[in-house]
Amino acid sequence: MSKITILSEINNKKPFIEDLPKINHKEFDKVIKSRRSVRVFTNDIIPQDIIKKSLDNSLKAPTSSNLQTWEIYWIKSKNIKKKVVEACLSQPAAKTAKELFVFVSRPDHWKRNNQMMLDYLNEKKNPSVSVLKYYNKITKIAYNQGFMNIFGFLKKLYVSFVGLYRVIPREPTSFNDMKVWSQKTTALACQNFMLSMRAYGFDTCPMEGFDSFRLKRILKLPNKAQICMVIGAGKRDPNGVYGKQFRFDNKLFIKEV
Repeated sequence: MSKITILSEINNKKPFIEDLPKINHKEFDKVIKSRRSVRVFTNDIIPQDIIKKSLDNSLKAPTSSNLQTWEIYWIKSKNIKKKVVEACLSQPAAKTAKELFVFVSRPDHWKRNNQMMLDYLNEKKNPSVSVLKYYNKITKIAYNQGFMNIFGFLKKLYVSFVGLYRVIPREPTSFNDMKVWSQKTTALACQNFMLSMRAYGFDTCPMEGFDSFRLKRILKLPNKAQICMVIGAGKRDPNGVYGKQFRFDNKLFIKEV
């Protein structure tokens, strides 16, 4: 086992030491290359332990300020599943999926989760002063937009002026910015889930073709919650992939500067 030193503390404390396992990159490449958006699934059942492990892996995705503003709805009720399939336009990837998962971003949960982080830190012996300050002050300024976005508007004026003279983070300064912020985190969880399912020998299909209004009503979600994507999962049918994977030339997207 090799070791990496993570400098999580600044105030003369012993650094956190984390063991790193050896990873077979060739096996990881197989997972990446074989992950496809499968449109048709077989009737094979996914073992519950594999689903739970993959869901757990999804929640290990990177998350801004570790605020984890996501929710995953594992659709188990037959009645709700029928409604979710209909909300997904009854497309084959939803209709034939053995399991359905709805990944939801919750930017409205930042304050609750921030307090949970503070509770966690305060339970530790000698918590880092700098980290406590981050969650006691910085996050409460960065993510708070205030009533009717008034505080967000004032922040936007401030960063626009100060940004003329020095480098400064410019977002989020509105609830729309908060939606983007939370969706990015949730999308990373989606990718972790899909790669995990592939590693265990099962397949997925991320879907954006759905009626978000109806989905939120089915899941009894508040207006500020955002549907990131619906993911169907199961065993790949021989006809489940519609064609060979095609990508444009890398040079179109990868820029060396």
